[in-house]
Amino acid sequence: MKVINTKILSSFALVVIISSCSNSSMNSIRYPFPQPVSMPLPFMPGIVSSSGLDFNSAFSPDGKSFYFGRSENGKWIMYVTTFDGENWTKPVHPSFNDTAYSEADPAFAPDGTLYYISTKSRNSADTIKDYDIWFVKPLAGNQWTVPENMSVVNSDSNELYISFAANDNLYFSSSRQGGFGQDDIYVCKYAGGKYSAPQNLGVAINSPGSDHDPLISKDEDFLVFSSVDRKDGYGQADLYFSRKNQQNRWLPSVNLGEKFNTPTYEYCSYLSRDNQYFFYSTNSDVKWIKAKYLFEEMKKKTKSKKKQQ
Repeated sequence: MKVINTKILSSFALVVIISSCSNSSMNSIRYPFPQPVSMPLPFMPGIVSSSGLDFNSAFSPDGKSFYFGRSENGKWIMYVTTFDGENWTKPVHPSFNDTAYSEADPAFAPDGTLYYISTKSRNSADTIKDYDIWFVKPLAGNQWTVPENMSVVNSDSNELYISFAANDNLYFSSSRQGGFGQDDIYVCKYAGGKYSAPQNLGVAINSPGSDHDPLISKDEDFLVFSSVDRKDGYGQADLYFSRKNQQNRWLPSVNLGEKFNTPTYEYCSYLSRDNQYFFYSTNSDVKWIKAKYLFEEMKKKTKSKKKQQ
């Protein structure tokens, strides 16, 4: 999630798993009611969407747990609600969540490893208070390994919001030096059991402003992200998308339009691994909508863009 000052937070609301799963696993998510169709609805009112500021969306690989973030006492805190066979439970802090720090943006990798961001120091010599990417691996009994810092990705600036392709390529946003704007979107490619150094996605995606919260598709053929104060925007931050051309290069990004964007702030995009629902955060809530309306909107906007060229 983009780091925003508290003055802005008071005026508006503030990955992604995209993994290959078996059909039986894909059908295991017990979506709550009411379920949206063509218009976005708050997700799990009273459990996820509350009277406070709620954001992030990440189902566990088995579909039985849902992880999200909440703003409390000036910090970001992670929560998880679990389906107990009949209902989604009251949310609690996951065992690895250190509430002494600001932690958020949970995202599952294809192998079930859970990644998130934290202001926790890497070590005793680390005195820079920025967001780094950390990860934990699942153990038996709903337990997790000791959190580890993902040093290959992290810099002395903020790293935020993780999203995975099916091939384990990791997308995230960062305010590190050398970018095109305040925050840029990067990819670390996975090969030979390790990640490459971060690569900037370039000017087709990144603007002079803040571009963040990437959602990458399983096949890396489209990207949805948030961008702040663009000329064609509807509000403070809008959802944009980009597709790849035949040369495997990102096309110039396009605003998703008023079906998703409002005069406030849209961010934290997430697509359920069964491609049934699209989640994002706006107006202090996590909202969801049938994913086919996201795909239809991207198709329509792409055709319109081609006609203008």
